[in-house]
Amino acid sequence: MGLNSNTRVDHFDCHETTIKIQNHMPLQIHSVRLPPHQTTLQKLKHRISEIFFPDDPLFRFKNQSWLRKLLLGIQFLFPIFQWAPKYNLRFLRSDIVSGLTIASLAIPQGISYAKLANLPPIIGLYSSFVPPLIYSLLGSSRHVGVGPVSIASLVMGSMLSESVSFVHFPTLYLKLALTSTFFAGVFQASLGILRLGFIIDFLSKPTLVGFMAGAAIIVSLQQLKGMLGIVNFTNKMQIVPVLTSVFKQRSEWSWQTVTLGVGFLAFLLITRHISLKKPKLFWVSAAAPLTSVILSTLLVYCLRNKAHEIAIIGHLPEGVNPPSSNMLYFNGQYLALTIKTGIVTGILSLTEGIAVGRTFATLFNYQVDGNKEMMAIGIMNIVGCCTSCYVTTGSFSRSAVNVNAGAKTTVSNIIMASAVLVTLLFLMPLFRYTPNVVLAAIIISAVIGLIDFQAAYKLWKVDKIDFLACLCSFFGVVFISVPLGLGIAVGISIFKILLHVTRPNTLVLGNIPGTQIYHNLNQYKEASRIPSFLILAVESPIYFANSTYLQERILRWVREEEERVKANKESTLTCLILDITAVTAIDTSGLDALCELRRILEKRSIQLVLVNPVGTVMEKLHQSKVLESFDEKGLYLTVAEAVAAISIP
Repeated sequence: MGLNSNTRVDHFDCHETTIKIQNHMPLQIHSVRLPPHQTTLQKLKHRISEIFFPDDPLFRFKNQSWLRKLLLGIQFLFPIFQWAPKYNLRFLRSDIVSGLTIASLAIPQGISYAKLANLPPIIGLYSSFVPPLIYSLLGSSRHVGVGPVSIASLVMGSMLSESVSFVHFPTLYLKLALTSTFFAGVFQASLGILRLGFIIDFLSKPTLVGFMAGAAIIVSLQQLKGMLGIVNFTNKMQIVPVLTSVFKQRSEWSWQTVTLGVGFLAFLLITRHISLKKPKLFWVSAAAPLTSVILSTLLVYCLRNKAHEIAIIGHLPEGVNPPSSNMLYFNGQYLALTIKTGIVTGILSLTEGIAVGRTFATLFNYQVDGNKEMMAIGIMNIVGCCTSCYVTTGSFSRSAVNVNAGAKTTVSNIIMASAVLVTLLFLMPLFRYTPNVVLAAIIISAVIGLIDFQAAYKLWKVDKIDFLACLCSFFGVVFISVPLGLGIAVGISIFKILLHVTRPNTLVLGNIPGTQIYHNLNQYKEASRIPSFLILAVESPIYFANSTYLQERILRWVREEEERVKANKESTLTCLILDITAVTAIDTSGLDALCELRRILEKRSIQLVLVNPVGTVMEKLHQSKVLESFDEKGLYLTVAEAVAAISIP
């Protein structure tokens, strides 16, 4: 039964009628009903809940006693209390092994990544002590290994060094780094508290693939300073000035440094290859950085009287993290720089941290709360900037090693932090003769894994616009700057979204013989057209941004169909069926476009029929009285019903 324009939509006759169509299959015609009535306040509340609270965090507190609510509240704020009652000795043994394993990776990585951010090496170790402790209390992932990461370190170093020289103004540079960490933490925590995590979704996978590959190239080129023993090196990050600086300073190249660097880089890459080929030997790659540091330190110490040209770390202060809240920089000419750096590094570190957490949560069948992760990472950076730490997050490399080592809970982060504490208190003098070239080799071996050729090739095969975003991100980072390259890629991703919204897809449908199913004619070659009917499907909400385009595109389909019918001498086109199943929303511009389309088609003696509007679309069609302009055969539940009903004389 179609809809009668003289009858109220919410009082349809609900009787069903059985008829037959050409293939002699019985078909039931159903009326399309309105969704249950809701007030404007109820609709607004539901919409806000769907956008900001898809997981309904308050559901668990319903119908609970006050004591139970208190316990659930503590568990909600501190996820450690959810699994702590079930913790046992077997878990502890696994966490101790994994904690000590990632500590062996965290110590050389912390020193290396701090140098990547142009910060004192000790800051990297400080950042591997306090933040993991904070995360173990607040984080919802059981397997994330926390610490400095290469991408955030690179971005912070490049953005700050463009305005302040870390060589000539080391104290000011450190203040700006700590302040940037503060703003990164505030931004991250705010996203979690306000449940605005969808903002980081604009960093699409293609963008990140290109960005990480470009960053890996830039990071590796920057390490040529350490690998070649160059003293006077450019502060710029782009590929052209870096290579220019490398070849201009050939007189500073040191063969001892080159030999040592190439040897340990080969060792690190070989161990990495072994671990990739045989995952059970993950510990080979995990232990390689610390082994390299120990061996190179012993070698340089033994040859200290003969290897003067090999640069070393030098003295590192002993003791735990000193307070640094008095070093935060909240006024002056560099405040805008710290805010910008904090937001960019905050977004990147947040993206990596949440991606790591979700990846391993999926592997081990538990759920990670994205908003809780944002708050945990944000709070640990806020606390970190007050305890001499710079931006930290969940690390891909540490987390992978953590999982392979058998970690069960975030206690592994506590064990790692304890090992770093012992290092800070008692072992710092041992790193005095550690050569800078080995730190450069560790960084290069770590970032090489960020270049994902297979992912780029897949993007090219599947989606050319995604591949374009990937390329723009890569070349933007390599040839222009890290933040601008990232911005270009994000802009292309947003352009892709706008393209899909403003130019939605429309399909011509045909009937699959022997069924009541209608599908895309181009996709299913066996699908056939129905004489006198043009059946179109719209695959997008209808908004002001695309309503005019859709109207013009549909009319073009009609003209093309009329020309085809005339050329093949088929039955005259008398009906256009518009399947709007995929139209999840419609605004007033879309409603006006439908009315205008109906009037244009009516002048051409073509009937417009709508099929299967969803709840909100049906409600707006009713409220706007658009349905009143349709006759009794103007709205159906399925395409098959519409064809069958209209085909009846």
